[in-house]
Amino acid sequence: MIEPDDVKKTAVLQVSICQPLQQFLLALGASQAAVERYLPQFKALNVPAGEVLLGQGNEQSQAYFVVDGIVRACHYTQEGTERCKEFYFEGELCFLYVSWLKQIPARYQLEALSACKLIQMPLSVLDDTSLQPVQLGLLKQQLLYKEQKEAFLLLHTPEQRYLYLREHSPFWLERLSQGQLANYIGITAISLSRMRRRLQDSF
Repeated sequence: MIEPDDVKKTAVLQVSICQPLQQFLLALGASQAAVERYLPQFKALNVPAGEVLLGQGNEQSQAYFVVDGIVRACHYTQEGTERCKEFYFEGELCFLYVSWLKQIPARYQLEALSACKLIQMPLSVLDDTSLQPVQLGLLKQQLLYKEQKEAFLLLHTPEQRYLYLREHSPFWLERLSQGQLANYIGITAISLSRMRRRLQDSF
């Protein structure tokens, strides 16, 4: 038989573990009551590097808040080529917007690039009308990010993209492999290595 004190302890532990996701939702305009209502559906996960969170072609039902580690969205062609769409770092909510909005199978695979601490949240939570401020906040974030990324890719040379990341997101350079970084910038790892050497020599 579960004692009342055990229930209280479990509830307190759940609040503590999932606090980063709670704070994220509150910052986007969710009410404390709405967050607490869905708290029992949040689940803390520790996953190893390489763990597939959402398989390409599968239905998406969960979002993942990154507490520690790196997650990436990547498309795999029939020839085995990987096309990296995005990296997700600490403090970001990871899910595929098009699959969520259009209720279609995932075009990308979500996978842990490193060992990760995550908080899993059912995407159905966002359908609650009391969480419309969160929906709007997430869509605004995504629109701004999409515009920035389009400018990053369309209006800059590979060298300018690298310099932009070095100035504005230096942790990318520290935490991603040369191959992963080159794939995102749109060049080969060999070209990136040569570029880095040349830029170092110019300073």
